[in-house]
Amino acid sequence: MTTNMGSLDRVLRLIVGVALIVAPLMNYLGLGASSAVAYTLMTIGGILTLTSVFGVCPLYSLLGIQTKT
Repeated sequence: MTTNMGSLDRVLRLIVGVALIVAPLMNYLGLGASSAVAYTLMTIGGILTLTSVFGVCPLYSLLGIQTKT
């Protein structure tokens, strides 16, 4: 697959993705009582991080969006 994400998009996804993974682990958001919410946030963070690392967003491919210049 060819990359379809620009560098700004990748950096922002990486920052948000890592934050969504780390915040529930640190109980920063006060979500310790609800493990389902914590696991959901970590899953979304993992997806964002992986798409950032590989530079390919499947949703962008489906919609025909390309932020890479």
